[in-house]
Amino acid sequence: MKDKETSGISERGHQVNLQEGSSLEPEYEEAQEYLVNLTKFGMNFGLGRIEELLKRVGNPEEHLKIIHIGGTNGKGSTSMMIAEILEDAGYRVGVFTSPHLHDYRERITINGAMIPKRDVIKLIQMLRPHLEDLVQQGVEHPTEFEVNTAMAIKYFANQKVDFVVLEVGLGGAIDSTNVVKPLISVITNVGMDHMNYLGETYEEIAQVKAGIIKTGATTVTAAHRPEALNIIREKAKAVGSPLWVVGEDVHWETRWSGELEQEFDLVGLRGVYNKLRLRLVGEHQIVNAATAVTVCEVLKSEYGVKLERRNVYEGLYKTLWPGRLELLSLKPKILIDGAHNVDGAEALAKALDIFQRRRLVLCMGMLGDKEREKVVNLLAPLADEVIVTKPNSPRAGDWQYLARLIEEKGKPVTIIEEPREAMREAFARLAMEDMLCVTGSLYMIADARQTLLELLQQGR
Repeated sequence: MKDKETSGISERGHQVNLQEGSSLEPEYEEAQEYLVNLTKFGMNFGLGRIEELLKRVGNPEEHLKIIHIGGTNGKGSTSMMIAEILEDAGYRVGVFTSPHLHDYRERITINGAMIPKRDVIKLIQMLRPHLEDLVQQGVEHPTEFEVNTAMAIKYFANQKVDFVVLEVGLGGAIDSTNVVKPLISVITNVGMDHMNYLGETYEEIAQVKAGIIKTGATTVTAAHRPEALNIIREKAKAVGSPLWVVGEDVHWETRWSGELEQEFDLVGLRGVYNKLRLRLVGEHQIVNAATAVTVCEVLKSEYGVKLERRNVYEGLYKTLWPGRLELLSLKPKILIDGAHNVDGAEALAKALDIFQRRRLVLCMGMLGDKEREKVVNLLAPLADEVIVTKPNSPRAGDWQYLARLIEEKGKPVTIIEEPREAMREAFARLAMEDMLCVTGSLYMIADARQTLLELLQQGR
């Protein structure tokens, strides 16, 4: 095989402080281990623990201007677009998102720079006595995500950022991020995911996600299913929150879509934007972009935030989001995407139409609690062959069940348990005209991405 070539796409990624010395490593590793150990407290919903913890550190959330982002899919992409537009206008923007791909500190960033290791150490040292005291007083120990949320909020307050884009972890109403009083609440969409926690119908899931809608904040949503949108309308009306609906109050039209970029026109709340360009591909990213622009228009019109049209153009074009329809190479084409539910799979299937190829090799790994049958129905027919691997998560369950579903579709399947080995095998099978798509779980994407980037660098 000839040497494979990367696409040459520039990637902003997450900035790292190169001046942090190795002397911090022992303390940082201890802090990391402490955070990992918090996973034993599992998922435990409710706001009491996070409220008490934030109270003990001075309620830093009360000093922040927050855009709160919920929804089934698109939260991360929309968050990054909003942040990039505001950053281009000269603001310092903190972003809290999850999960991370390669480094825990990706979850907490300011203008793209990950939280320094020394600050992670200091925050753990500051929070730990409070956590221990809470338990001594009979309060359940806060979960890992609750501690992550408190760390992020305290860090952003310490750094006196201009804005915070705060992504919901799961659901909305009783998610630990819902302790905040935002300027704007955003619900990107409502789809079927985490049904064992959120409900079995669009109405039930929308009810949970609408829990972030609050009096005194404007609501922006791109939810389009009537049964979900009706719930959001009712909640916004009940609490007196002005509501803007992307797709009704804001409209767009795609000009063209390519393998690396796409261009669209947008009729926003406060003006028309022609020839907006994105380096995130897929129709769903245009919807996310329309949502982000709507949020920024509300910030400008209702809160006096200084934003120019050029900030919208530049911010959107700068936005990159690793692991989400990310093209790592052009020859051969290598695409990785964290699609893990039906809506994500539908978006990926549509996006795959953009890419020309001779054969499609699909590498998949999915958690056992996902709608695997429906995802396979959407993606397997597009593939010429499939490699099934195991996501690095206790929730992987009977991960080989995925292979049996794909075999029922008449597709040749190879089972390779270890994701890195699966990537090496998939890579070896590619000819220059072929395409590899890796998808199914963000828990697998991290290992896959790192391995594929190493293989591309080696050229073999």
